[in-house]
Amino acid sequence: MTMIDEPHARTADTLSGRQRWQQRYDAAVAKGQVKNRDFTTLSFMELDPVYGPTQQQEDADPQFDRIGWPGEFPFTRGLYATGYRGRPWTIRQFAGFGNAKQTNERYKMILGRGGGGLSVAFDMPTLMGRDSNDPMSLGEVGHCGVAIDSALDMDTLFSDIPLGDVTTSMTISGPAVPAFCMYLVAAERQGVDFRTLNGTLQTDIFKEYIAQKEWLFAPEPHLRLIGDLMEFCSQNIPDYKPLSVSGYHIREAGSTAAQELAFTLADGFGYVELGLSRGLDVNVFAPGLSFFFDSHIDFFEEIAKFRAARRIWARWMRDVYGATSEKAQWLRFHTQTAGVSLTAQQPLNNVVRTAVEALAAVLGGTNSLHTNSLDETLALPTDQAAEVALRTQQVLMEETGVTNVADPLGGSWYVEALTDKIEAEAEAIFAQIKDLGERGRERDATGAAIHPIGPMTSGILRGIEDGWFTMLMADAAFEYQLAVEQGTKRVVGVNCLTESLSSELEILRVSHEVERDQINELNQRTAGRDQATVDAAIEAMVQVSRTSDNMIPAMLDAVRAEATMGEICNALRAEWGVYREPARF
Repeated sequence: MTMIDEPHARTADTLSGRQRWQQRYDAAVAKGQVKNRDFTTLSFMELDPVYGPTQQQEDADPQFDRIGWPGEFPFTRGLYATGYRGRPWTIRQFAGFGNAKQTNERYKMILGRGGGGLSVAFDMPTLMGRDSNDPMSLGEVGHCGVAIDSALDMDTLFSDIPLGDVTTSMTISGPAVPAFCMYLVAAERQGVDFRTLNGTLQTDIFKEYIAQKEWLFAPEPHLRLIGDLMEFCSQNIPDYKPLSVSGYHIREAGSTAAQELAFTLADGFGYVELGLSRGLDVNVFAPGLSFFFDSHIDFFEEIAKFRAARRIWARWMRDVYGATSEKAQWLRFHTQTAGVSLTAQQPLNNVVRTAVEALAAVLGGTNSLHTNSLDETLALPTDQAAEVALRTQQVLMEETGVTNVADPLGGSWYVEALTDKIEAEAEAIFAQIKDLGERGRERDATGAAIHPIGPMTSGILRGIEDGWFTMLMADAAFEYQLAVEQGTKRVVGVNCLTESLSSELEILRVSHEVERDQINELNQRTAGRDQATVDAAIEAMVQVSRTSDNMIPAMLDAVRAEATMGEICNALRAEWGVYREPARF
C-alpha cells in the first residue's frame, strides 16, 4: 500500500469534521479575524462560510478525511477555517527595472493603488552576483530587473517605504544571502529592528540547477549558506521566511503540472533534511519555508495541483519528518500567473489569460499572488500595463464573490479526482528521486546507502548531476510544442484565430543611460569608501567560511562596510570555486 492509499486517521474525539470546523471558525470570529462585510451573492443570497457533506454523509465515507475541512489536516481545502473571509490573499506585484530610484517610484505606485506587498525583481548581473561595472554585466544592467550593487542601493530601493510595515519578497537565489544582508542593513538604517521583519527570500538553489541556471558555486557551498540562513532566521527573525521553494521556474522551463509539483516539493523535503542535519527543530524552522508556484492556463488542473500540494506537504511533514505542530505542516505559497502562456501575437488577449490563471490560483487557495502584465512577452511592463495587472486581482477580490466561501470547488467529482491523480503522479516521481539517491551512494557495513544530509537530498543532487530533471522537462516541453505546431493544442492568435485588429503596443524601454549612471555612481561610491575596512570585513567573512560557524554575522559586517555584491561573491568564488554544469547530449 502506498502512502496515498492510506486514509487519514480520524481525530480521536466525538466531534464530526463539520463541528470541528465550526469551533475553529467561531474562535476566529471571536478574535475579530472575520471582518464585518457583505457575504452575499450579487443577488443578495446569503452564503455559508463553507460547504460540505452532512455528518451522516461524512461518517459514511471513510475517504472524506483525504478532503477534510478548511483549517485542519491534511489542509486540502486550505490552511484557515475562515478561508479568505478572515485572511484574503496578499496582492504582491513583482517589479524591478532600471536603477533603485526608478523601481522605488514603481513600488510607491503599486502600494498607493492598493497593492499589499512588494516583490523585488533583480537584473541579471545582480542575480549572478556581479557588480554593474563588471565587464560581464555589459548591456544587462537594469534591463530585466533592478540593479543592486550595495546596501546604499537597497536604501534607495526602499526609500520612504517603512520596512517594518510592509512584507517584501525578493526573487533571488544564487546571491540571496548577501542580498538579504543588504536588506537587513537597509532596515537598520531606517531605524527598524530587523528582528521584527516579515517577508520572503527565494534562496532556492536546487531549482537553479534544475531549471533557471543562475548559480554561483557547486551545490554543497550553496547548501552551507542556506543552512546558515535558516539557523540565523529561526534564532533572530522568527516571522521571516528565509527560503521560498520555487516551482515557478520549473514550470516555465517546460515541465508538466505534476512535475512542477513533485520537483518543487522534493526540493522542499531536501531543505527540511538540511535543517534537520543542522540539529534544528522541525517545528521551529519548517514554518519559515514557503513555496512559489506557477498558475498556468489549464484552469482545473492548476486548482487540483494547489490542493494536492497542501495535502502532500502536510502528510510528509507529519509522517516522514515528524512535524507535530500545524504551522510546521502548513504549505504556504505565493503564485505568479504563467509568463510562458502569454503571447506576443494579439497581446491584449493576455489580460484574459492572466485573469483566468489568477482565478485558478485563488480557487486553489493561494496565500499571495502576482499577476503578469499583458506586455511582458515584449518588455518589462509599462505603468499602465502594471496597473491593469494589479486591477485584475482587485476585481477578483472585490467583485466576484470568490472570498465569500472557503474552497468553493471542494467536493467536485472532477476536482477531487484530478487532485488525487496529480497527487499520485507526484508520489511516483518522489519514489524515482529517492531511488536516484540510493544508486551510487557510499554504503555502510550493512549495505545501506549513506546519505550525507538525507535520502531526498541525495536523490536531488544525483538527479542534477545526471541531468535527469532537465531530461524530463525537455521531453515535456517538446511534447507540448509539438502539439501546438500540429494544432492539437490550440493557442488563440498563434495557431488559430490569427486575424486581428490589434495595433502595436507601446512598450517600456530601459535607457542605456541607466547602465552608465549606475556604473558611475558605483565607481564614485567605492572610491569614497575606507577600503581597508572593506577588505578586512571581506577577509573576516572568508575566514568564517573555512569554519563551521554561521556566516551571516560576518557577511552583515561586510555589507555594513559597503562591500559590494560582486566583491562578496567574488571572494567566495575564489574560496569555493565556480560550478560548471556537466554537458548532456
